[in-house]
Amino acid sequence: MLEIILLIISILLIVLVLLQSNKASGDSGQIFSGGNDRLFGVVKERGMELFVTRLTAVLGIAFFIISLVLYLK
Repeated sequence: MLEIILLIISILLIVLVLLQSNKASGDSGQIFSGGNDRLFGVVKERGMELFVTRLTAVLGIAFFIISLVLYLK
């Protein structure tokens, strides 16, 4: 039973990670031009983006715990 739950969680984690927006988007030229103005800018997640981030964290913790339980079994 735990194996099936772990499989479902792993598939959901893959889908959620692919749905998340790229927070490091920008020109690769910023590396050389010193574009630090956006690097340390405060960006708050709202709405669906916040929900997806929190759900990813919860599923990641559940994945870790179930994997550990299956390993110790």
